[in-house]
Amino acid sequence: MFKFIPSIDRYIFKLVIVPMMGVFAVAASLLILDKMLRLFDFVAVEGGPVGVVFKMLAALIPEYASLAIPLGLLLGILLAFRKIATSSELDIFNAVGLGYGRLLRVPYILTVLLMGLNVALVFYVQPVSRYYYEQLEYELRSGALGASIKVGEFTTLADRMALRIEESEDDGRQLKGIFARVANDSGQVLSISAREGAFLATTDSADTIILRLTDGTIVQNSNGQTPRVLTFTRHDLPIDLPQIEQFRARGDAEREYILPELLRIGWSGEVAQEVRDASQASFNFRLVEVVMMALLPLLAVALGIPPKRSTSALGVFVSIVMVVAYHKVNQYGEDIAALGRVDPLLALWGPFVLFAALIIWMYWRVAFVPGGQAIGALEVWFDKLSKRLGKLFGRRRRRDIDLHPAPAE
Repeated sequence: MFKFIPSIDRYIFKLVIVPMMGVFAVAASLLILDKMLRLFDFVAVEGGPVGVVFKMLAALIPEYASLAIPLGLLLGILLAFRKIATSSELDIFNAVGLGYGRLLRVPYILTVLLMGLNVALVFYVQPVSRYYYEQLEYELRSGALGASIKVGEFTTLADRMALRIEESEDDGRQLKGIFARVANDSGQVLSISAREGAFLATTDSADTIILRLTDGTIVQNSNGQTPRVLTFTRHDLPIDLPQIEQFRARGDAEREYILPELLRIGWSGEVAQEVRDASQASFNFRLVEVVMMALLPLLAVALGIPPKRSTSALGVFVSIVMVVAYHKVNQYGEDIAALGRVDPLLALWGPFVLFAALIIWMYWRVAFVPGGQAIGALEVWFDKLSKRLGKLFGRRRRRDIDLHPAPAE
């Protein structure tokens, strides 16, 4: 099926897709690993199962993918054009009539496809997955995931029982060193100690579990009566689980709304003004982040082509700084627009117009000005700085050699 595709398009596609997928993988991995460490600490403090960490990370993948996709697209195209520029292939393409517009055909096809994927992520998948993440966090904090009892600490259950477990083995299936203090409605207090125990589920009620104790003692204290001491080889102690409130419905925050909900709430006269401002700010933020992807191929070309007879990688660094800075500006614009201080169109589309004008000017300088360079001044400054640092370290190296001469033979 690829025989009808021109060889130049296949060549450009191979140059773009490999670094693009690599950047996707690296960026997503770094974001996930950073969050994974925090989630492991959080789950360990709450005493929850380890498996919930991976569920929470899976719920965050759409959010991280919406950040990694634009960055991967930019660097994939940038590194591809940098390679053909430093190997003089770009000059050959231009000499045979293949201008920048023709070379950008495949990058723009990839851009359109990734823009569609990003629209699905930010307007549909990401809000639902974010709500699922918040739900998992709530259940972990409330104890719905089995995180209520911590080893080595006293835990109060249903305000009538205090329970302490010394050791836990086999993922909580085998408990050792158990002490429980139970109060009933008649005023009696039972102090129970056992060598081993295990939690068992019941079929009668989902709100009650059985703590089966082995080899222990029960001390029964009544008001004004002599305590009674009983020993047992096995005793079943029913435990009422605490009532867990139902998690809230989706939509507590505007970032949990999907596209139809944002449009309905943001321009509805039946909701409060602050809710409309927040919804409009979220809608414009998501939209402007997607639309900006259409300009990333032009930015990649403008920054990926170094000066003649130079292999400077300054453009790679500048591109990352520009994209990250623009994303932070958009986040700030969304925040102030959600508070109603600035109109969302001005707060979010104003920086877009300025950034787009800068990108188009940079591309025009590279593509249509002979010998033009988008960041020529930065390249000159960076080259001078590199030479000065090279001379400085060179002098220090020679000084070290003079101060430590080799021993004479």
